[in-house]
Amino acid sequence: MKAGSKKPDWVIDKERGRRAEARETVWLFGLHAVRDALLNTAREKLRLVVTKNALDKLESAVAASGMTPEVMDPRSFAVPIDPGSVHQGAALEVRPLHWGSLSEVCVGGAGRALVVLLDRVTDPHNVGAVLRSAEVFGARAVIAPRHHSAPETGALAKTASGALERQPYLRVTNLADAMVELKSMGYVLIGLDGDGTVALADALSLAGTRAVGLVLGAEGPGLRDKTRETCDVVACIPAFGAFGSLNVSNAAAVGLYAAAVNRD
Repeated sequence: MKAGSKKPDWVIDKERGRRAEARETVWLFGLHAVRDALLNTAREKLRLVVTKNALDKLESAVAASGMTPEVMDPRSFAVPIDPGSVHQGAALEVRPLHWGSLSEVCVGGAGRALVVLLDRVTDPHNVGAVLRSAEVFGARAVIAPRHHSAPETGALAKTASGALERQPYLRVTNLADAMVELKSMGYVLIGLDGDGTVALADALSLAGTRAVGLVLGAEGPGLRDKTRETCDVVACIPAFGAFGSLNVSNAAAVGLYAAAVNRD
């Protein structure tokens, strides 16, 4: 406990972290990502920077948001994003979204009783693609650890092509603990790995009508030992001969499709 304080160190550190999160902002870019964020009433929007051409394309969304855009010359588009980013003349500073607790989203949320858990998937393009597939197939959430995972960024939002505004992306303190909590809610957790002991279709058949969580690891390392042990079963997506394996976003799309068909 710090000198002169009645609060334990861990409480002080947690409060400090919350204050830092409250100050955190994200720059979204690209026409699709910016348009959908402008139309999302749950999104706190701070600053909109556009070129005249982009403003013409976003006119109705800008009007609906009530924001006053800053119109810049495309040759001097001065916003704090990677210079190589394909921003299409539109950038929007926002606060990260807050979807609610794991139980609120995964038990009472919209969509099928289906979630995706990502174990240390740090590439924002992969996570963005997973969010897009999760929205298409009606999943309730994509869940990842707060540390060692892709945060909410402009690159992630652009790859998600608007799905970030509609598909809950929950970042939890501890993935294994979240998995145990999901099990207590009735979810069957199916890990996806090349050395899975059963085919995905068989694992889904065994799950029957129960809620399903698909658990995927980063390319290369795959599922960590603790994550693998917490799964109910580790399944594989059968491949043609020894052709190879799918990357994580493609594997998630295949798994989501199979699980969605099994739900219907």
